[in-house]
Amino acid sequence: MDNLNYGIIGNCRSATLISKTGSLDWCCLPEFDSTSVFAKLLDEKKGGSFGIEAVGNYQIDQKYYRDTAILVTHYADGDNVFEVMDFMPRYLKRNGKYHAPPEIVRYVKYISGRPKLRITYDPKLEYAMGETSTYIKEDFVASLTHQEKYDTLFLYTSFDKEGVIGSKELILEEDGYFLICYNEKILKPTTIKMGLELERTKVYWLDWVHKAPTYKKFNNEITRSAITLKLLTYDKTGAVLAAATTSLPETIGEVRNWDYRFCWIRDASMVIKVVSELGHMNSARRYLQFIIDLMPDKDEKLQIMYGINKEKKLTEKSLDHLAGYKGSRPVRVGNAAYKQKQNDIYGILMDVIYEQLMKFSNDIENGEELWSITKGIVWIVGMHWKEPDKGIWEFRGEDKHFTFSKVLCWVALDRAIKVAKMFGKTRKIEKWTALEQEIKEDIHKNAWNSDINAFVQSYGSRHLDASVLLMESYGFIHARDPKFVSTVKAIEEGLSNDGLLYRYKNEDDFGLPSSSFTICTFWFINSLFKIGEEEKALEHFERLLSYSNHLGLFSEDIDFKSKRLLGNFPQAYSHLALIECAINFSKKESEERILESLG
Repeated sequence: MDNLNYGIIGNCRSATLISKTGSLDWCCLPEFDSTSVFAKLLDEKKGGSFGIEAVGNYQIDQKYYRDTAILVTHYADGDNVFEVMDFMPRYLKRNGKYHAPPEIVRYVKYISGRPKLRITYDPKLEYAMGETSTYIKEDFVASLTHQEKYDTLFLYTSFDKEGVIGSKELILEEDGYFLICYNEKILKPTTIKMGLELERTKVYWLDWVHKAPTYKKFNNEITRSAITLKLLTYDKTGAVLAAATTSLPETIGEVRNWDYRFCWIRDASMVIKVVSELGHMNSARRYLQFIIDLMPDKDEKLQIMYGINKEKKLTEKSLDHLAGYKGSRPVRVGNAAYKQKQNDIYGILMDVIYEQLMKFSNDIENGEELWSITKGIVWIVGMHWKEPDKGIWEFRGEDKHFTFSKVLCWVALDRAIKVAKMFGKTRKIEKWTALEQEIKEDIHKNAWNSDINAFVQSYGSRHLDASVLLMESYGFIHARDPKFVSTVKAIEEGLSNDGLLYRYKNEDDFGLPSSSFTICTFWFINSLFKIGEEEKALEHFERLLSYSNHLGLFSEDIDFKSKRLLGNFPQAYSHLALIECAINFSKKESEERILESLG
């Protein structure tokens, strides 16, 4: 089964997807949201790729080098054995800055025998919109296009360039390399230099992983997910991407295909909350600065999403010349959802500000700016919380009073009051507390449906929605409150399909949803755990982990019947929720061991 069997490599500037057979099928340079230079993922014929084919009857295995973002593809045919180690360089330089160029290194490690290989090097610049011409030069191979827009790509290699470009059979007798660069190199690369880049990048990732605590259960899954989240962060501004791809469909052949190479305030804030819990404080600091930079004006309204370089206009258009993943069209770049109004983002952002202030209480930078943002958020929520919006799932139809949005408006006030107390700013607390209580009472009155004994998707609705499971996580309601317990039970009965959850079952702008939204199943597992059904939760969790691809990676969605991964990949949402679940199970085991030792 095709299960999005790709590995991701990256360096917090851009990312690349490599298939389980070693074909580089998706890459945008110089940055995450640039036009693609390889896009076979979105069009088998036109998109362009960089394949390494072993000539013979080779067994191919793939894994990550332990605790790193270095992908190792192992080729073996009897005595003929070699490996390709794929990575994008990233390490700390002597000046304290990170070396993270828009480059991909494919280090070919000779192991034994006389392996034969054939290269398919076929870049298609600018989303393959025009013709890309490739020329062999003295020191490198240059590819360029100038029909739509001028762009170039450079390939350096230790192998015979004519043999590489002509897809001739190459015999491997020693280590070699391929270096794909967005910019021409000043100093000529060598195999030794590429080996050094590999070791420096390896040390960077090992050191990064070592900063996090070790967990007794699911530590490998937590680590791989944390590395994946790190690969979706953009160093330059602190932005966090929803995913590394565009237009991978939620259902094959349908039109729910979106560009996820942007920073959603909601997704990013949730990611940063989890990443800082793992001890990675620099990412949290950079993200807070990203938010501060977006809100220079006290009256600045927050969009739900931004470009990774803080762009506010993300015009959506279709690339009609591309066939789409498995024929799923349209292929979109840009995202029209940036214009939507979603009232939940203020609570989510306020929650992150509060969490970071708690962690950095003795060492908080930008305290004054964060207090200004806090007051601004309360003002905006106070003015707008009674208004309908598009909700967490970004319905493109009419606005409604979504329960999740209302709960997060309550969260905004709850966290703002805590921040005010932290800063000793007591003047506004009484007024804010009255507003907090008003919102809470409104939710209990209008979001609870006594006929189905559950909190529902929107005021006056009968529809269930997985997002209301987060009421407990955000502290709106206690896990053992009968209302929450019965909501979890109702959602299990109404939205679960063979252990996988629908986001909701009511018809939206594109019809009825037909795949499971992965994060919702993780939320459900967390809720089962919290209401005391821990064994059942663990059983669901282990089954869900088995649906990952061969490297433990998840996309946005899972097909109910085949269990194949669907949607943009790898998905930050899915991996942050995986970490939250895994930490819960690990903490539970730690608590049990402490109780046993006391007994």
